[in-house]
Amino acid sequence: MTTQTYSVTGMTCGHCAHAVTTELKALDGVDDVNVDLVAGGTSTVTVSSAAPLEETQVVEALDEAGDYKLA
Repeated sequence: MTTQTYSVTGMTCGHCAHAVTTELKALDGVDDVNVDLVAGGTSTVTVSSAAPLEETQVVEALDEAGDYKLA
C-alpha cells in the first residue's frame, strides 16, 4: 500500500471534489481518495493505492473529471 499526495487547482465546490474522487477511484489499484478542498485555491488530494500511480494517470483522471490541474 502506498499513499501519494497531490496539489490540485481548479476545484471550487463539493461537486468538483466528488468528480475528482470518482475519477481517481476508477484507476486500477486505488483504494481510497481524500480531498481537502480549498475552494478556488490549491486543494490537497491524497490517494491510497496498491502501487504508486504514474503522474500521467493522475493528470488524465483530473482532465476527465473537469478542468483540474496538478499544481
